Amino acid sequence: MLTPESIVQRQLDAYNTRDVDALLATYAEDVQQFEYPDTLLCSGPAQLRERMAVRLSDPRLHARLINRITMGQTVIDHEEVTRTFPDGVGKIELVAIYEVRDGKISTARFISGKITLDSTIRMA
Repeated sequence: MLTPESIVQRQLDAYNTRDVDALLATYAEDVQQFEYPDTLLCSGPAQLRERMAVRLSDPRLHARLINRITMGQTVIDHEEVTRTFPDGVGKIELVAIYEVRDGKISTARFISGKITLDSTIRMA
């Protein structure tokens, strides 16, 4: 049986391999993503696919798990995400709060930290 932690790990693995179909397979049909606490970013698989297709097209995208806390059906990840920002390539600290229901992520809330641009990486 899949645990909430293993489902979130599958989602993270799909994110890091930029596999939109594998990522969507970890989410419920009524999925909602929010900027913490309640600013809706997307609702449902079509909006999630659209949102993630843009993000996953970034060849520099990679999320490094710093810490994970699991309590019941809630999984909280502290991550450092490398990606391309409008001003260049950099890293952002992120907290993701996932609620898992019936073996799928039903809700995700994201808290974004400071962006640090990498001055050693040139944009192509």
